[in-house]
Order: sequence, then structure tokens, then C-alpha cells
Amino acid sequence: MDVLFDNLDLYGVAFLGTIELFVVAGIGSLILGLLIAALRVSPVPALRAFGTVYVNILRNTPLTLVLFFFAFAYPRLGLVDLSFFALAATGLTLYTAAFVCEVIRSGVNTVPVGQAEASRALGFTFTQTLSQVVLPQAVRAVVPPMTNIQIALLKNTTIAAGFSVVEAGGIYANLSERGYNVLVGLLWVALGFLILVVPLTLLQRRLDARWSVSR
Repeated sequence: MDVLFDNLDLYGVAFLGTIELFVVAGIGSLILGLLIAALRVSPVPALRAFGTVYVNILRNTPLTLVLFFFAFAYPRLGLVDLSFFALAATGLTLYTAAFVCEVIRSGVNTVPVGQAEASRALGFTFTQTLSQVVLPQAVRAVVPPMTNIQIALLKNTTIAAGFSVVEAGGIYANLSERGYNVLVGLLWVALGFLILVVPLTLLQRRLDARWSVSR
């Protein structure tokens, strides 16, 4: 217990950074993933090809490599100077968006084709059909896998912490400098992540139980 109470300031800052990184990357990946999913189901071949290439590249690239690029290679390009937090959020967003895209696309595929055909017969554009007809029906099918992706994103913030000691995953460096037992300190980190993950799991079960009745 001494490791926790003697370093409450350290744990507080670390987990606040983790939550901020998770929220920013979570929202960003949902928006980008939705856009990429729209490209993947687009009637334009060039857009579908772009979406397919993006997903295949990011899904088959280790997250560590993606974050390594933003942590070390990106600053050498001489582009816009960004903080490590912004670079980590960008890397996590781009990586997670590929998985979000596939989940959304799988949900879109559960909607009967007749729904889209009927909307087009009524004069709806592709964007209107997707946003007003298809996605509202698909969202119910993607809640469980989407929540799993967000949980994975929360845990992936520890990989980002490997390049910085700001987030909870990198707290071991500060604990070691202060002379505390790192193993015990990391056990408290694991408990902290458990506390963060449980509400997401309960939310998933609640939404899935509610919407499964109405499907």
C-alpha cells in the first residue's frame, strides 16, 4: 500500500494522461473509422480501393511500429512540431480506425440490401442512404465488437507509454527512480486499468441487452 499512497500524485497524473489519450484517440478513431468504412462501401472503385489499402496496411502493421514512427521518425521529417501526446494520439487513432472501419462495415453488411435499394428508388443519395437508413440499423449490431475495440485501445495506451513516462503504462520508470518496488507498483497499475475497463464492459452488456430485444 505504501507504493500507492506515497505516489498518489504520480498515479493521478499518469492515469489522467491515460484517460485523456484514450478519449482523444477513441473519438478520433470512431470518426476516421466511420469515414473509411464509408469509402469501403462506396460505389466509386477508387474510393473503395483507398479504403481497402488503408485497412490492410494498418491492420497488418504492429502498433509498436506505428508509434515508433510517430515518436522517432516523424520529428525528423521537419513537419508540424507536435507534442508526444499529439503524436501518440495520432498513431493510436490511425491504427484503431482500421479496426473500427471493419466493425462498422460488418454491421453495414447485416442490413438487408433491399433497404439501400429502396432508399435509392426514393431518390436518396449515397450519403443520405448511408447516414439515414443503413447506419442507424447497423449500429445495434456493432456495439459489442466496437466496445471490445475501445477496450483494446485503452490497453494499447500502455504501448504508447513505452515511448514516454507520462501515461500509466510508463509509471515504472518513475517508481524505479524513487526506489520503490516496481512490480508492486505495476500491480496497482493493472488494478487501475481493471477499474477503467469494467464500466466499458458493463455498458456494452447493458446496450447489447437493450437493443437485442428490439432487433
